[in-house]
Amino acid sequence: MNLTALLRLMRILHIFTRYRLDQLLGAFPLPWAGRFLLKVGPWRLRPAPKNLSRGARLRLACEDLGPVFIKFGQILSTRRDLLPDDIALELARLQDKVPPFPADQARKRIEEQLGQPIESIFASFSAEPLASASVAQVHAARLMDGTEVVVKVIRPGIGEVIGQDIQWLFLAARMLERHSVEGRRLRPVDVVRDYENTIFDELDLHREAANASQLRRNFEDSPLLYVPKVYWDWCRHKVMVMERISGLAVTDMPALLDQRTDMKKLAERGVEIFFTQVFRDSFFHADMHPGNIFVSRSHPWEPQYIAIDFGIVGSLTPEDQNYLARNLMAFFKRDYRRVAQLHIDSGWVPAETRINEFEAAIRSVCEPIFERPLKDISFGQLLLRLFQTARRFNMEVQPQLVLLQKTLLNIEGLGRQLYPDLDLWATGQPYLERWMRERAMPQHQLRNWQQQLEQVPPLLHSTRQALDRLAMQPVQPVVTRSSNTGLRLAGLLLGLLGASGLGAEPALWTQAEPTQWLLIVVGGWLVLRRGMPRGE
Repeated sequence: MNLTALLRLMRILHIFTRYRLDQLLGAFPLPWAGRFLLKVGPWRLRPAPKNLSRGARLRLACEDLGPVFIKFGQILSTRRDLLPDDIALELARLQDKVPPFPADQARKRIEEQLGQPIESIFASFSAEPLASASVAQVHAARLMDGTEVVVKVIRPGIGEVIGQDIQWLFLAARMLERHSVEGRRLRPVDVVRDYENTIFDELDLHREAANASQLRRNFEDSPLLYVPKVYWDWCRHKVMVMERISGLAVTDMPALLDQRTDMKKLAERGVEIFFTQVFRDSFFHADMHPGNIFVSRSHPWEPQYIAIDFGIVGSLTPEDQNYLARNLMAFFKRDYRRVAQLHIDSGWVPAETRINEFEAAIRSVCEPIFERPLKDISFGQLLLRLFQTARRFNMEVQPQLVLLQKTLLNIEGLGRQLYPDLDLWATGQPYLERWMRERAMPQHQLRNWQQQLEQVPPLLHSTRQALDRLAMQPVQPVVTRSSNTGLRLAGLLLGLLGASGLGAEPALWTQAEPTQWLLIVVGGWLVLRRGMPRGE
């Protein structure tokens, strides 16, 4: 441990003591050594802050510890399947605003990354940053052709700080997982690992620029959403240049009302953007908090959103899309048996789950919610309660579903802030029904078959290579049928792989994909074929 790491540990312990976070740990079933340490530690000499809830103390501690812990607290706030509501809500209030770093450091980094003096790239460059966050800050500039742009610059030295703090987070997570049953249920090591991947992705502005370009292409000429243009000639891993947008902050209600924005349509279009990204594109902006969303000043009677900050995006597999849509439809029809069965079929909960018990648990969560009018039902809260219930049945919440839940909560909260009577289901149901109808149409099924058939040549090639390797194995004279045995075993494995998941129902076999039939046929041929010629 070097001196810098030791000093950082001392700072962490000081903040831990200042906010008496030991009282939060007391709720966990710690081993005797942990309980003893909490009782005799020096923090007990300091009184707990008055008039501060446990969630507020944790939030303030994260803010005092700086950028890495602020970002970690924000991400942790989305894991409301793991945290108590009061702590999650407090962590969601964390503000990712930190003092800017000096302009000369920003200029130096830009020139290092672009390999030219700033004066040869920009006609003007503002030393005063427009915004400053934990990972990067943004400066206004103008290109030589007069185009107004913003320049995003990664903080100097932030990678080393993040790496150091993450090691302390991993240490705390491993200790919690090793010594606490409740800690293992929360899977803290996995949570820290997800955070590590997320924050290091945000340090790569090339990745963010690619995300922005993809979203811009998805919504090109769309009246719903505008995505600024990326200027790739001036983008590097630590610097990104984008078109500067001019819009109203989505939370600036007086300005929106002053320009006579259609608030009902604005709220409904936010919901439509969410469903379009998730189900049409399977590529969604997963950090759509109010600070990243603006409203165009043009045609307020047909309001258009403007999005920025594309460091975090999510996507779903076609299987996840399908099961999610069918789950939502089953929810609002109160078909809890169908919801339980879909969770098992999708692999979201283990196959050995007792469906009757799971159905009863889902019913006990959903029935109180559905007693209210549909416009008062929170889609995001419903998804959250579902995840919390499913965890009791060993559901492993996947990262893309957590991002989806977080995005839905943001969109829904924002929509109801803009238009309190927003009925999210009335807006989303027609979209879901249309999407499911389109998937059932022959054209879509044909495209699926074409995609499956495209996988056949590579599969045949890899199968042929495997067979060639088996055939080239030397034949032992004592056991002349060993090569046949190897081929039959390979055939049996291929056949089982193809038949996996089909079960004994004939209806399921009629829905088998071409690749599955290919594996079954090739496997059967290898098992049943006549013996190879006997080697000399």
